Amino acid sequence: MPPSETPPATVVIRSRRVVLPDGERPADVLVRDGRIEQIAVHGSLPAGDDQLTDLGDTALLPGLVDTHVHVNEPGRTEWEGFATATRAAAAGGVTTIIDMPLNSVPPTTTVEGLAVKRKTAEGQSWVDLGFWGGAIPGNTGDLEPLHDAGVFGFKSFLAPSGVDEFPHVEQADLESALAEQARIGALAIIHAEDPDVLAAAPQQPGVHYRDFLASRPDDAETAAVARLLDTARRTGARVHILHVSSAAVLPLLRQARADGVRVTAETCPHYLTLAAEEVPDGDTAFKCCPPIRDESNRDALWAALAAGEFVAVVSDHSPSTPDLKLLRAYGGSGDFAAAWGGIASLQLGLPAIWTEARKRGHSLSDVVRWMSAGPASLVGLTGTKGAIAVGNDADLVAFDPDGAFAVRAEALHHRNPVTPYAGKALTGAVRTTWLRGRVVDVDAEPFGRQITRSRTLETHR
Repeated sequence: MPPSETPPATVVIRSRRVVLPDGERPADVLVRDGRIEQIAVHGSLPAGDDQLTDLGDTALLPGLVDTHVHVNEPGRTEWEGFATATRAAAAGGVTTIIDMPLNSVPPTTTVEGLAVKRKTAEGQSWVDLGFWGGAIPGNTGDLEPLHDAGVFGFKSFLAPSGVDEFPHVEQADLESALAEQARIGALAIIHAEDPDVLAAAPQQPGVHYRDFLASRPDDAETAAVARLLDTARRTGARVHILHVSSAAVLPLLRQARADGVRVTAETCPHYLTLAAEEVPDGDTAFKCCPPIRDESNRDALWAALAAGEFVAVVSDHSPSTPDLKLLRAYGGSGDFAAAWGGIASLQLGLPAIWTEARKRGHSLSDVVRWMSAGPASLVGLTGTKGAIAVGNDADLVAFDPDGAFAVRAEALHHRNPVTPYAGKALTGAVRTTWLRGRVVDVDAEPFGRQITRSRTLETHR
């Protein structure tokens, strides 16, 4: 298809490996005016040369839905921005992102802050966008107006967030926020680490990853999750635990679900594909909070994922400038205690997960469930996003499951060339990404230009 703002009204995409909600099979997918109109027997739909894309054995997946992305614009655009983050998303097969409310200035804690965020994003995006709101001390009265304005739910931190304009909630704040979110039917998404446990943990600055890991123990997650679940029981709120790194929280979640608490959880590619034992001293590209834990913990997270205990695998893409990461390669100290915590991986989540998943006997259908259908369900986009299904947006990805490559940080599209995956060999290459029937990326290179018709998504209730 030539680079054009407007694709042909009718397109047929053919593959011998189309990943559908009921499994993988050969099929033709008919796209008309940006939506999937028909899924037919492979080779059965007639199309002219300008309308047919035959992928052969390259798999066709639904576009990924990443509900945990820190874009940081406006205010900290030198860390990341809408143009660069969404370019990276498209190159990685991600066609929908939901932006986190903090690290931008202003944060998305008022309707006015949301309006600034939306205005800033106009004309910059390569994919579709949605926004989370924030629940912080003192803004309970802002939650209903923000919900009515279309945010997908509200993020809170139980421990300091790292930025002054987005303070964490104490217990009284949490009670108030969850009660209000239960009243208005909103989803509460929670960074669950306990500040008292963190304060009591040994704090040893320096280059040794083992010292940083000791400063963010499993108990910080279990204590915070236990307190959150108790509060959710009392208020009736629907809660979602963000970026679970410790398998020690899994029994708490199982018991809470058995008790009728409305709780879901997610984990991230870095917790599933990296391990503490392999983090080099001083390589602060690996720093995140909560931290990457050991191999046995990683195996337990995979077992829980296979058992359906996580609703989603999402990036928690949280980049910064190299100087804030204190990277030795840029003249920094490599001090894990002082470096900014956050993993940059938006473009790499799909191949990273597939590389590990296939080793463990999982299928592309599993990966689609974790990274597309599950996140879409979490935020109420089922029926529009997250599956190759009639009536859905034609958000599609041509994915070569055998394509091997070594990660070059400088070749990634996010703003700063920092990632713990640098130099790693991954398997699985995104060949083409379509957003609502229009090609937006080919072989990790942007196609055409930013989409002036990008949709700013709102919560579906």
